[in-house]
Amino acid sequence: MSTLTIVSMALMGILIFLLGANVTRHRAIRGGGNQAPTDPADPLLIAIRAHGNAAEYIPTMIVLLLVCSTLTDSWLVDALAVAALFVRTTHAVGMLTSKSMASHGPLRDIGALGTYIVGITIGITAIATI
Repeated sequence: MSTLTIVSMALMGILIFLLGANVTRHRAIRGGGNQAPTDPADPLLIAIRAHGNAAEYIPTMIVLLLVCSTLTDSWLVDALAVAALFVRTTHAVGMLTSKSMASHGPLRDIGALGTYIVGITIGITAIATI
């Protein structure tokens, strides 16, 4: 497994923990108030969803990258690992800079679409390298 793939996977793991710490920060700021907000503009809800979304996609991408790395040493795995890191970071930044969950911005949309494209490509690569 290449260093580039390992670093990309590690940085995606770190991203999940940073997003989780951000949720904790928002909960601490809120204090004893509503810890389960439903207002799409609530910063806590935005932080919760940014973390939750990352936690939904990053682990699957990492597992698929591990499978691909076990089956091949192709440069394509490195490219997909970097692409996965890019789209997941872009999505998180897009969510955290949004004023409301009800609105979509270019970073969030690029990150979401990129996640689907890169994730599917990683899965196809895992199958194709068998």
